[in-house]
Amino acid sequence: MTMNFASPHFLWLLLLVPALVAFFWWAGRVKERLMTQFIQARLLAGLLVDVSKARQQTRLALMIAAVAVLAVTLARPRWGYGWEEVKQRGLDVVVAIDTSRSMLANDVAPNRLDRAKLEAIALKQLCKADRLGLVAFAGTAFLQCPLSLDDEAFRQSLEALDASIIPQGGTALAEAIRTALTAFKDKNDNHKVLVIFTDGEDHEGDAVEATRDAAKEGMRLFTIGVGTPAGELISIPGEGGKTTFLKDENGQAIKSRLNEPLLQEMASVGNGFYLPLSGARTMDTLYERGLKPLPRTDSESKMVQRFHERFQWFIGVALLLLLAEMFWPEAGPGSRFKVQGSKLAVALIALGCLLPFGTEAASAGKAMRDYQKGRYDRAFREYERLATKKPDDARLHFNMGAAAYQDKDYDAAVKQFSSSLATPSGTDVKLQEQAYYNLGNARFRLGEEQSDLEKRKAEWQQAVSSFDSALKLEPKDEDARFNLELVKKKLEELKQQQQQQQQNQDKKDDKDQQDKSQQNKDDQKNQQQQQQQDKKDDQQSQQQKQEQEKQQQEQQQQQQQEKQDKKPDEEQQAATTGKPMQMTPQQAKQLLDAVKAEEKTLIFVPPPTNRTDRRFKNW
Repeated sequence: MTMNFASPHFLWLLLLVPALVAFFWWAGRVKERLMTQFIQARLLAGLLVDVSKARQQTRLALMIAAVAVLAVTLARPRWGYGWEEVKQRGLDVVVAIDTSRSMLANDVAPNRLDRAKLEAIALKQLCKADRLGLVAFAGTAFLQCPLSLDDEAFRQSLEALDASIIPQGGTALAEAIRTALTAFKDKNDNHKVLVIFTDGEDHEGDAVEATRDAAKEGMRLFTIGVGTPAGELISIPGEGGKTTFLKDENGQAIKSRLNEPLLQEMASVGNGFYLPLSGARTMDTLYERGLKPLPRTDSESKMVQRFHERFQWFIGVALLLLLAEMFWPEAGPGSRFKVQGSKLAVALIALGCLLPFGTEAASAGKAMRDYQKGRYDRAFREYERLATKKPDDARLHFNMGAAAYQDKDYDAAVKQFSSSLATPSGTDVKLQEQAYYNLGNARFRLGEEQSDLEKRKAEWQQAVSSFDSALKLEPKDEDARFNLELVKKKLEELKQQQQQQQQNQDKKDDKDQQDKSQQNKDDQKNQQQQQQQDKKDDQQSQQQKQEQEKQQQEQQQQQQQEKQDKKPDEEQQAATTGKPMQMTPQQAKQLLDAVKAEEKTLIFVPPPTNRTDRRFKNW
């Protein structure tokens, strides 16, 4: 296990050690010389009889050692480390660099391409928490480096760019924009930012339209003009190390000019702005005005190595050395010299400074003893009291969770294990693995207490996730693996139970539907029987009525026959006497009844209806 220092520049203080040795040696010689000047030699030996020179030297050595240890303490020694997952908040920025041969013009030093690469490095240094990607383009474009927080990967991808990296010549700005859009494949809330370094010689002619389409998808475009409007001849290395100029098909040397109007129009359509690459603060202006004001969101996390600082041990050693120096007497045993009161006061102050550490340690020890004796509620309260003073101590939250779990307070256990994982100091991989393991156990027990199967299923699924996290940190943890398989098995049984309950419910619903259908059938049958009975009664009533009408008709016919039989006699008598026949009231009534019986009812039946109504540049 190697040791390193967080602030190694403080180690130069170790140069004080030989300086102190030289100073104390010189002070001792001066002190002896002065003593001989003011005190006679025969009296000096008697006065210093109880003083030990070796003890004086020991005290000086203790003081020098304390100074050396304090110098090492200031350098913050570290050994041992853990891995911590760190989430960063930043933007997603794609840098597109024109690698066409027009970027070899040297109207900006050293040339356009090299200057663009240097500015891209400066932009990466400013965007420390942002993900950066790289697109190279000329006659076509490709993603050189995906979006990443890896500074070294971006730098190496950038260094690999040159004018020959893309064989197809030209400047396809639209293709660069469309390729940059493919880099933003993550569906998150980050702003999509594209920064293009180019001289603006668009040989395709559809850059503005491509920018407009990209802006509709939420991408913001910033253009950086590399070159000068006056332009410069494109110089390329020739044979024998000589420099030649790029020529067109007519043999004329090509002068490449910065196309600022196009870049300004693209930036305006892309909701950004245009900056010419001039001066030393172009990237500072881009970041301050364009990128820094944009809201940040959580981006992907990365594992960061955190070293464990051990300066506390060195402070303790330095205090012990100073205390030893204070109490170490200059005279031997039985001397009449005593410890000076000022030094005793300093020692008591030092002990008072160490007292809180001892009290806190004693309190933590008391909580552990309560835990070991099964007094989990008292241990929880003691750890909780300590956590109020040190809320970022992951171990205190872990111990609180363990006490709550043993006390069967699974809600509190889940909360404390989660807090242990969330605290900034929870960087110990072993502690994280144990916290995930215990969190999985607490989630499982909490799920067992749920009567609602859906809530139980949710808790057990979170338990599976916790055991998975524990195994990722420690793949050899067989207990976590066993618990993971057990919870998965319980989840399968729970799913089968839910399916069985659903099937039983479906069967019950089907039975209820069948019973309801049978009841409807019985009701229909009873209704039909009632209708048949009513129809039968109507038929009987109709028959009786018909019989009565028949009897009346027979009676009327008989009466009419009797009238006809009497009519000749009456007519003869009327003819003889010349008087009209008189009808009795009874006869008139019988005549009206007979006429009424012969009346027929006319029924209107409507008639049936059948109606139905429906040029290429290589630089």
